Amino acid sequence: MKQIADAVSQFGQSEISELEKNGELEIVAGNEKLKITLEDVEIQTEDIPGWTVASEGQITVALDINVSEELKNEGFAREFINKIQNIRKDSNFEVTDRINVTIVKGDEYNTAILNYKDYICAQTLANQLELVDNLEDTESKEVEIDKDLFVHILVKRVEI
Repeated sequence: MKQIADAVSQFGQSEISELEKNGELEIVAGNEKLKITLEDVEIQTEDIPGWTVASEGQITVALDINVSEELKNEGFAREFINKIQNIRKDSNFEVTDRINVTIVKGDEYNTAILNYKDYICAQTLANQLELVDNLEDTESKEVEIDKDLFVHILVKRVEI
C-alpha cells in the first residue's frame, strides 16, 4: 500500500489528466504493474497562495490575484475617469465640452492621479486637472472611488 501511495503522490498533471480522461491508469508500485481507477483515488485541487485556480475537463487556468501598485493606480485612474464622465453627464455637458477638474487630495490615490494625469485628461476632455487640499465649492460632488473611499470632485465647463 505504501508503494502505491508513493507512486500516486508523484503524479503530475499529465497522469491526473489521463486518469480523469480514461477512468484508469497503469502504475508501477515496487516491482508490480497495477491499474488504479478513479474510484481508487480522490483528486483534489487547491489554490496556490496568491492565485485562483479553476479546472474544467482537461483545462486548468490559474489567475494571479495579487494587485501590484501599478495595477492599483491604473484602477484608480479608470475609476476617476468613470466618475468624472458621470459628473459630465449629470451636468448635461455636451460630449465635446472641455472641462477643468479639481480633486481633493487623498493618500490612497494621489500617485495614481499624478501618474495618469495626461490619460485622465485625454479621456475626459479636461484642459486642467488639479489636486487641492480643500474644496469649498458647493458645486463639487462627493463620489465613491473605492469601497468606503469617498472623494470630492469639482468639474467645471470651460467657457469659450
